[in-house]
Amino acid sequence: MKNSFFYPIIYMVVITIVFIAVLASFNHILADTIAFNQESELRQKILYIFDVLPENDDAHEIKKVFDEKIRQKQIGDTTVYALIENNTETAYAVPVNGPGLWGTISGYVGLNKDFSKIIGIEFVTQSETPGLGGRISEYDYKNQFRNISIQGVTDGNYIISSPKEGSNVDAITGATLTSAAVVKLVNEDLYNFLEMQGVK
Repeated sequence: MKNSFFYPIIYMVVITIVFIAVLASFNHILADTIAFNQESELRQKILYIFDVLPENDDAHEIKKVFDEKIRQKQIGDTTVYALIENNTETAYAVPVNGPGLWGTISGYVGLNKDFSKIIGIEFVTQSETPGLGGRISEYDYKNQFRNISIQGVTDGNYIISSPKEGSNVDAITGATLTSAAVVKLVNEDLYNFLEMQGVK
């Protein structure tokens, strides 16, 4: 049989079917866990924007805090996350996205209750160069987006990244294009949300 012309073909087909069945079984068994972890990652990012993360990274603790404090709601044409404190909405996380240097950058920008301050930012997806543009996901960069006043800004230049006076976010050294892309997508999407949809 082993000397048959068809033996290696049949052998490969059987091995392939076995491996596909094993992988499909693992995928089926772990599907709920994978989905939970993906949801947990987004919950953690939303809580980070509002600076209300629990003390530990336990996924169940994150879900508990998220379920207690966060609600999804529609404002204008945009689905946002609202922070609930003492039964009152106190802040919002607004989705933003646009082209980066190597792919789409998407995330959320936090706004306070009266939309007069940017209170945080978090990126959900980005494929910028590790060590350069990829540093937009580091705390040093994101923390610059805490408590930026946008009161009275009507031209869409909420974030200004420039060596000149008036800048409120420093660009990442060696990642000028990615830094500029973040400024552009944040300003454009916030302007669409706040001014074009008449939210303010």
